[in-house]
Amino acid sequence: MSFLALKDVVKTFGAHSAVRGVSFEAKAGEFIVFVGPSGCGKSTLLRVIAGLEELSSGNVFIDGQDVTHVAPAERHVSMVFQSYALYPHMTVFQNMSFGLEMVSTPKAAIERQVHETARILQIDNLLERKPKQLSGGQRQRVAIGRAIVRSPKLFLFDEPLSNLDADLRTQMRVEIAKLHRALGVTMVYVTHDQIEAMTLADRIVVLNDGLVEQVGSPSQLYDSPANTFVAGFIGSPKMNFFKAEVASIGDDDVIFTSPSFNGRTSVAKKTKGLGRGDQITVGIRPSSFVLDSAQPIIAVTADVTENLGGETQIYAKTNAGDSVVCLVQGRPDVKVGSKLRLGAAKIYLFDQAGKSL
Repeated sequence: MSFLALKDVVKTFGAHSAVRGVSFEAKAGEFIVFVGPSGCGKSTLLRVIAGLEELSSGNVFIDGQDVTHVAPAERHVSMVFQSYALYPHMTVFQNMSFGLEMVSTPKAAIERQVHETARILQIDNLLERKPKQLSGGQRQRVAIGRAIVRSPKLFLFDEPLSNLDADLRTQMRVEIAKLHRALGVTMVYVTHDQIEAMTLADRIVVLNDGLVEQVGSPSQLYDSPANTFVAGFIGSPKMNFFKAEVASIGDDDVIFTSPSFNGRTSVAKKTKGLGRGDQITVGIRPSSFVLDSAQPIIAVTADVTENLGGETQIYAKTNAGDSVVCLVQGRPDVKVGSKLRLGAAKIYLFDQAGKSL
């Protein structure tokens, strides 16, 4: 049985539809991440779950209860905001205990819950400080601690690490993963960061223009994207795309031609509804390219190379003028203007509508 369920959720702001008929279910204890470009509806959907935005239509269920018309305070949900939203005149202890005081929790219970939560988050030595005396990472821990002390059924995170520098983001990402394992509570997390999504999520919900494009584990979305949008959004650097035409179809393969490829290229794939002359899109991840391949399929000229330490990122162009990004291990001797013959460990095919074949 699902713990969180969204049924045909629609949210409009005047003539603009921010969320357009989203249905989704999460199991108890799952870590769900919403990703998508700016304006795709992910934060609006999170606020709908919290009850901070009233639905235009549809239903929200939490722990088997229809909470569509239930007040936010009665949904047993805690939300961590991007801006921390701490009270500047209160100490860390007071910020964390405020929600418990509002529901008349006994003083002894407040003391116990705040101190235990502070210990888990390693901020027990900061309880008498005020927010202005804390670093960004410490403020974020306080915001998370304020959510934990209420012992909610569901945690909601709205881009909680976006205000932190790179090192702190990495540290806090690890801490949130540990926290999820320790608490075992369902969490829904909104981010635009690929690494956060891929490393934290049990399942990822990819949103685009208010609609769900695909739901799956990080590996499923990376290895088997449903369409060109997901294929281009999941993975960094993003997938390379090339226009091509089907030359012939065998029992177990597709042969296509493309201005960017060397002659005819065969891909081992069974397909249905595809015919000779059909226009398709060919996708290759940057990390799938093979330098100096014995079976090169594409020739490129290097424009820029970036030494990333253990890897090298190569920006190049095909003879047809298409841009290509290639990510290879080590530090190959590739200079601007070098002619490269690339093979590919894996090739994706998409139909004219962008759907995976």
